[in-house]
Amino acid sequence: MDAVFYGFVVLVFAAVILATEGIYLWWIGSHGAAARRIARRLQVMSGGAGRSGERISILKQRRYSGNPALDRLLHGMRLAHRIDALLVQAGSRLSVSQFGAWSLGCMLAAPFAVSAWPAPWPLRVLLAGAGFGLPWLLVRRARRRRLLRIERQLPEAADFIARALRAGHSFSNVLQIVGNELPEPLSLEFRIAREEINYGVPMNEALHGMAARIPLTDLRYLIIAVLIQRESGGNLAEILCNISQIIRARLKLVAHVRVLSAEGRMSAWILGLMPLAVMGVMLVTSPDYVGMLWKDPAGVRMLWYGAGMIVFGVFWLRRVIRIRL
Repeated sequence: MDAVFYGFVVLVFAAVILATEGIYLWWIGSHGAAARRIARRLQVMSGGAGRSGERISILKQRRYSGNPALDRLLHGMRLAHRIDALLVQAGSRLSVSQFGAWSLGCMLAAPFAVSAWPAPWPLRVLLAGAGFGLPWLLVRRARRRRLLRIERQLPEAADFIARALRAGHSFSNVLQIVGNELPEPLSLEFRIAREEINYGVPMNEALHGMAARIPLTDLRYLIIAVLIQRESGGNLAEILCNISQIIRARLKLVAHVRVLSAEGRMSAWILGLMPLAVMGVMLVTSPDYVGMLWKDPAGVRMLWYGAGMIVFGVFWLRRVIRIRL
């Protein structure tokens, strides 16, 4: 009886192990990275959509708001067009109306957050202005990071396009392959250009639209080379390889310059934030002592002069340490 029981336990254990391994192998074979890569390549070869889940609107104008009346009003404002271009370049899904709502909300929330402290009205006005500009700064930071990632991906994209052209693919097919094989966010822009061409947009206009969405000089060089080759002919693969080498050399020089200017940038951050940090600590620890700055007229003038000098110093240091290549 014991032998039968132990044999049954061993068989159940082996069955569980084999079932677990079978489920794991099935999952890897159908949903693993290798399976997804093979399926993506098969879709590219068959002319499918690949991993392009995005679809662009066939309308020439982007909607700035879900409300039709507000959308028409925003389309008539030049500032709304600039905000929309900034959101597109940052890869944000916010609309112009949503961005404006967030800005107004932050502007109203910033003075309310310090209502428990005896802060003077000039400080509340400055906080309201800082709250209004906070979404703008965050979007610009996201735009800068996204453009930096795209810039680092451009050499690989140029080499990839050159290899695909040498293999005999057409440039339209190369856009689809690049959009499916390269990582985000550059692949998204190539997929959008491919979708625009599929909708009937001329290739020159689609490439110019990609250059407008990604305001990078290196990408414009690449697009200009493609457009010139389409008009006059030439070895586009060799041109793209040369552009890739130039971009890599420039990125290496930019990295070297950033290392040399790191001390200046750190000094700018410390000098710009230290007065605000000291003022915040004194407001918490000794509010009566520092309160003379906004209770006395001379103290108010000193605050305004100090704020102006801090702003001037920050902008001056920014111009000194910012080296454009």
